Amino acid sequence: MTLRDRKRAKTRQALVEAAAELFERQGYNETTVAQIAAAADIGTRTFFSYFATKEDLLFPESDDRVRVAVDWIKHHGEIGPAEVLLNALRQVGDDSDDLAGRLAALRLRLIQTIPAVQGRALQMQLDAQRQIARHLAEAYPDQLDEVGAAALTGAFVGAVTGALQVVLEQSGAGDDPAAVQRAVEIAVDRALAPWFREDTSLLRQPVRPQA
Repeated sequence: MTLRDRKRAKTRQALVEAAAELFERQGYNETTVAQIAAAADIGTRTFFSYFATKEDLLFPESDDRVRVAVDWIKHHGEIGPAEVLLNALRQVGDDSDDLAGRLAALRLRLIQTIPAVQGRALQMQLDAQRQIARHLAEAYPDQLDEVGAAALTGAFVGAVTGALQVVLEQSGAGDDPAAVQRAVEIAVDRALAPWFREDTSLLRQPVRPQA
């Protein structure tokens, strides 16, 4: 990573942290882009070279998560489709606490209460599902057709979303990201259990990780 890339990453993170603090302190609707930019010590016009909208500040790593999943799919080796998705989920948790930490808890609260955030979350989720499902169908043509790939991806994303909602609400503010991540991984593994069965018509038995 070049010096310029590091400086951009630092500014981007400063924007996310400033936005989270302002959203929690004074409310989402009451916080302006200008206030967020000022808190991160940049100009308002410069803000838009980092994020297209205020909503996007709550989803800073969504594209990274999709890239992790796609990379696992492209280099799946002998691992089955469901196991590939579970491995991607584990890597996301190892790489960052964005999915299970304090920002995740804030994001969940705002999705539940702010229509603009809810709409953006749904759009990003649907886009991610389409992209992941397309890559699954291409990577496993002898195991998944387009419908099967969409069903598996939907089951996976739905399990992650549902488990996160309950676990984050129970844990308060995502103060222990590792525990949240682990609870979500266990729940998703159980939710995808049918996709590991030998008699499943769309999937072969994937290789399970060693204990």
